[in-house]
Amino acid sequence: MRLNIVCIPGDGIGPEIVTEAKKVLNKVAEKYGHEMVFTDILMGGASIDVHGVPLTDEAIAAAKAADAVLMGSIGGDTNTSPWYQLPPEKRPEAGLLKIRKALNLFANLRPAVLYEELAAACPLKEEISAAGFDILIMRELTGGLYFGERKTVEENGVRKAIDTLTYDENEIRRIAIKGFDIARKRKKKLTSVDKANVLDSSRLWRAVVNEVAKEYPDVKVEHMLVDNCAMQLVKDPAQFDVVLTENMFGDILSDEASMVTGSIGMLASASLNDTKFGLYEPSHGSAPDIAGKDLANPIATILSASMMLRYSFDLDREADAIDAAVKKVLQDGYRTGDIMSEGCKKVGCKEMGSLITERI
Repeated sequence: MRLNIVCIPGDGIGPEIVTEAKKVLNKVAEKYGHEMVFTDILMGGASIDVHGVPLTDEAIAAAKAADAVLMGSIGGDTNTSPWYQLPPEKRPEAGLLKIRKALNLFANLRPAVLYEELAAACPLKEEISAAGFDILIMRELTGGLYFGERKTVEENGVRKAIDTLTYDENEIRRIAIKGFDIARKRKKKLTSVDKANVLDSSRLWRAVVNEVAKEYPDVKVEHMLVDNCAMQLVKDPAQFDVVLTENMFGDILSDEASMVTGSIGMLASASLNDTKFGLYEPSHGSAPDIAGKDLANPIATILSASMMLRYSFDLDREADAIDAAVKKVLQDGYRTGDIMSEGCKKVGCKEMGSLITERI
């Protein structure tokens, strides 16, 4: 298969971690008989430095012409970088918002995986962390409270802020279909999270999810209120597989889930549209303080590349090979500085990428 991939190295440690992900993908292509075609584009501060804007129309066109996009990181030090003296619409992160909108990326996937080898980093009690967990939170990304009408007014001398939470059934249905499709690739269990005891939008959410569920009789479905879900994530995270929820709930729950893994340097993510197309990126930031020092952890980006093979190309075997290689490197005791523990061997970004590549 020919895989046409646009890469956005971005800022900070982005170029380093994307380089290592490409190394792994090239090894996968060599072993399994694929052709990787990489095209780099500029976004964020790197684009500002060259073009004066965080994302050009030409870069968007290149992304649209690709099969998938693999991204490193965007942004710099908000206190010292000249990028943050610019108006908000000209700052690095504006490029990310622009490309999400241009590519219609409405489904955000954030895995939270506790590797047995990194269990000591988990902040939960040992009797909880010992069970391990592998959760995929699927968040609706372009609707709900964050995109509804908002205003601040003054009534009778009192300031009043209004934010509107709106979902229509089509917005809910398309993210639900994505959720069920991915649940089929995993353990065939989906937990839909809402606030249906209070919100009309959540009652519609629950109704549409139940309608979609009829088309997936092989997937077990449960509904959970968001406050209970927040508690269950720290009480018994192993009970979850795919967690499907709306924009604001997903924003909060995915951050909570990422913290119980103990290391954000291990967390991949994906944003998908209504085709197989997706943008894949690590959940961590650009870490400008360690950029260019060979200290970054490339694993989250490498795991993002694995997600890309699985969800945009349906190459589950190849994705499994990457996941297994990452696990083997951890079992063999290799660690970057952010996940280092006693008795392990500390390696840099380049060596970690090479070690994973060797185990494909």
